[in-house]
Amino acid sequence: MPQQGERMGAVALSTVLRAVFGYYFLVLVVRVVGRRPGKQLTPFEFVLIFFLGGLMLTGIVANEMSLTNAVCQILAISVAHYILVWVRKKSPRVSRILDGTPLILMEGGFWRERTLHKMRISKPDVMAVGRDQGMKNFDEMGTVTLERNGEMSIVPAEGKGK
Repeated sequence: MPQQGERMGAVALSTVLRAVFGYYFLVLVVRVVGRRPGKQLTPFEFVLIFFLGGLMLTGIVANEMSLTNAVCQILAISVAHYILVWVRKKSPRVSRILDGTPLILMEGGFWRERTLHKMRISKPDVMAVGRDQGMKNFDEMGTVTLERNGEMSIVPAEGKGK
């Protein structure tokens, strides 16, 4: 009859092996489903990544049947994601709904206050991005756009570029 310590060791080893399997499985699934550079991930894709990780976690910390369920759930969500990406690619309307559209925050020296307020972005936030691009004040900024991926892009004002 196995002793308590041996059984605990077997359970720990089983959990470690499931974790390693889960890691490699998720890397494979994310690679097959598609990838973009980190700064280009949309909120939709962040949700997918965290969701898949949560499903796999269930399979790692629970029993063997949970690992099988987690793998099946991840495969189902991955297929659903692939179909949604395909529909998004074929339909600009679906793409706008899922990814949003770029928003102008400042243009020609004039702020779009309503857009700033709605997106909860402050002017100091915009200036911080401008400083990263070597700008010292707002006068050097021509157009500031909040891109679909959440990044801000700044086009220098006419005659003020580097």
